Amino acid sequence: MAEITGNKDTQKDKQFVKEIADINENFAQWYTDVVLKTELVDYGPVKGTMVIRPYGYAVWENIQREMDQRFKALGVKNAYFPLLIPMSYFTKEAEHVEGFAPEVAVVTHAGGAKLEEPLAIRPTSETIIGTMYSKWIQSYRDLPVIINQWCNVMRWEKTTRPFLRTSEFLWQEGHTVHATEKEAMDETMLMLEEYRKFAEEILAIPVLCGKKTEKEKFAGAEATFGMEAMMIDGKSLQAGTSHYFGQNFSKAFDIKYLDKDGTLKYGYTSSWGTSTRMIGAVIMAHGDERGLVLPPKIAPVQAIIIPVAAHKGGVTEKCAEISELLRSVGVRTEIDERDMSPGRKFNEWEMKGVPLRIEIYRGGSVFDFPPRHLGKIPVAD
Repeated sequence: MAEITGNKDTQKDKQFVKEIADINENFAQWYTDVVLKTELVDYGPVKGTMVIRPYGYAVWENIQREMDQRFKALGVKNAYFPLLIPMSYFTKEAEHVEGFAPEVAVVTHAGGAKLEEPLAIRPTSETIIGTMYSKWIQSYRDLPVIINQWCNVMRWEKTTRPFLRTSEFLWQEGHTVHATEKEAMDETMLMLEEYRKFAEEILAIPVLCGKKTEKEKFAGAEATFGMEAMMIDGKSLQAGTSHYFGQNFSKAFDIKYLDKDGTLKYGYTSSWGTSTRMIGAVIMAHGDERGLVLPPKIAPVQAIIIPVAAHKGGVTEKCAEISELLRSVGVRTEIDERDMSPGRKFNEWEMKGVPLRIEIYRGGSVFDFPPRHLGKIPVAD
C-alpha cells in the first residue's frame, strides 16, 4: 500500500514563505512579489505597461473562454473595432471627452508625416462603435444590437500596478442598442448579474453590486452600476461595470431607427465591461502566505505531477499513466520533468497556486488535495 497525503511539517511550511513578503505585514509588497515571482507578468519597457507572461495569459484565456460562453448563451455576438479613433469623434459627446481627456494617448504622426487629424488610441470604444451603429441601424427590425469585443485599451494612468491599473490592459466591452428605455436598462442589469454570477461561481470571489454615485459614474452615462470584489485585506476592488446611457450617445452619434409607426426615433444604449483586473482580484481574494491560490476553473495547470527520483524504475511510467488518466477526464495536467530538486519544484508550484499536486515516487504516490489542506487516503501501490 502507499499513501495519498497532504501533510506538511512546520519546517517544510517555513520554506514556502521565504521568496515573498509576509502577506500580513506588507500586503502591497506581497502582491508585487506574487505577480512577478509566479511569472504572471513582467514590467514592460514603457512606464505603466505590463508584459503578460504565458502563465498569466493562460489565466486570462480561461477567464475569457468561460465568460465568452456565457455571453454567447445570452445571444451576444463578438466583433472587432479599430484601435485608432479620430479625435473629432470624442468631441461629439461633451461629458465623455471631458472624462477621458486626461487619459487619452494621441497619435499625431504616421508614415513619416503629420496627420491631418490626430488619432486617439482607444481608452474605450463608445465613439467608434456609436459611429458604426449609426450606419448599420436603419429600422426597428435591426434592433436590438448586442455586440461585444475582446481587445486592448490604453489609458495614460499616473499610478500603476500590474493587473490592477496599467496604461494598457486587456478587456471585453459590450455595446448595445435597444428600441426602448426599459430594454436598455434591462440589458444593463442583466449583464451586471452575469458578472456577479461569474465572479462567484467561477472565480469564487464574494462581490457587492450596486449603483455608483454621480461622481463615480462613467463619463457620458446616465447611470453606472458596479461590481465590487471583496479582498482579504478588507478592501474592495471594482471588478466590472455596466452602464445605462439612455439616449446620450444615440443623439451624439445619430443612432436612429424607423419605428413601426413610421417615425424616426433615437435608440437607447448600454455598455458593460470587465478586464484583466479580474486576475488581480483573484490574487488578492484568495492568495496566502505561500503565494497564489487559483480557483480550479481558471487555473492554467489544474494538476501538476512531480516525479521523485525519476531514475528509479516505474516512476516515469506511473507519471505518464496518471497524466493520461487525468487528461482523459478533462483535467489540465502537466508533468514537471525538469532537472531540479523535488523540493524546488514543490516550492514553485505551491507559489503558483496549482490546485492539485501529485508526487510520484518508487513504492507509491503522495497527493495533495489541495496543497494547503490536510488528509490521508490509502491507495494500492
